[in-house]
Amino acid sequence: MFTKKTIRDVDVRSKKVLLRVDFNVPLKDGKVSDDTRIRASLPTIRYLIDHQAALIVCSHLGRPKGKVVPEMSLRPAADRLGELIGLHVTFVPDTIGPVVQAAVEGLRPGGILVLENTRFSVQETDNDPAFAADLASLADLYVNDAFGSAHRAHASTEGVAHLIPGVAGLLMESEITYLGKALQDPEHPFVAILGGAKISDKIGVVESLLRTTDMLLIGGGMANTFLAARGLDMGDSLVEADAVATAADILKASKDKIVLPHDAVVAQAVEAGAPTRIVSVESVHAGWRILDIGPATVELFSQSLKGAKLVVWNGPMGVFELAPFDVGTSAIARAVAESGATTIVGGGDSIAALKHAGVADKISHISTGGGASLEFLEGKTLPGVAALQDNAL
Repeated sequence: MFTKKTIRDVDVRSKKVLLRVDFNVPLKDGKVSDDTRIRASLPTIRYLIDHQAALIVCSHLGRPKGKVVPEMSLRPAADRLGELIGLHVTFVPDTIGPVVQAAVEGLRPGGILVLENTRFSVQETDNDPAFAADLASLADLYVNDAFGSAHRAHASTEGVAHLIPGVAGLLMESEITYLGKALQDPEHPFVAILGGAKISDKIGVVESLLRTTDMLLIGGGMANTFLAARGLDMGDSLVEADAVATAADILKASKDKIVLPHDAVVAQAVEAGAPTRIVSVESVHAGWRILDIGPATVELFSQSLKGAKLVVWNGPMGVFELAPFDVGTSAIARAVAESGATTIVGGGDSIAALKHAGVADKISHISTGGGASLEFLEGKTLPGVAALQDNAL
């Protein structure tokens, strides 16, 4: 159950609303190359505009480290928002200060302006009280719809909510509702799939999922460390040597819930056109490295999803960005989509795989937050959510 107030619980009419979104989108040649996160914010933005709020939108983009980096300006995102919503969107080339104040004073109900990248100021990531106060002074109400940044206690994601009333947007509500069900009240059989390069940043979520899932399928580079923990030689594959002992402990405590790859696609170089072989994970020789799961593992994982009521997937099965090492991840994307289960997918590569396989529209919920969704599934408190007003039960 979502326990925070949302935009439906407050009167926004004629109010100035500071809306924190996650417009941390990829740019190419000065334009947004993937507008998924902007589209995800549209229900909240449309609701606020339809209810005659005066909307001040803010977000970060990239990691400019407190400096003005023109290539990380939010102007392209503001332009794309205007195209998608079919309304005039004013871009303000600053985040706080006189220019912003003047633009906000001229903002009328139903109007939208987008502020410049919040991370152009080092005070944002420092959660500086003065910076938060300057942002808060612009508005009567704060709305956080940036689930992808909710695990960060920054000025625009957490600090502002202590200074003016803060409620959740519709995307934030949806994210927490879906992920909360997986964490607290999952349907069974519940199967989770984890991939990606390393286990070190996913140990907590592995341990959490082992408490709730019926089966945990592990692929990608992180599977190599678990295979090494079983005493297998991984050749030149990526293995986190300092995490092998932890992986061994997790396997011992997993009660056979963890399913690891049986075969793999190996190559001697991570490059397009490199000669490849399909080998058993017990036959990875020196000079070769695992770069994708093999066909037997694709079949094993796909069969494991059959009959599941809930499937959660985060992380690719191999070096997904480079063909032919995207085959396993794409196959898993199709298997997840066709499982018939309630499906929750997070992480940029997993989402890219869904689109690549043409099955994104068959997923129950695509999470916009990779790190945030992992921390939530781990059971951690997300500062950007905790700071919002509680709903009276």
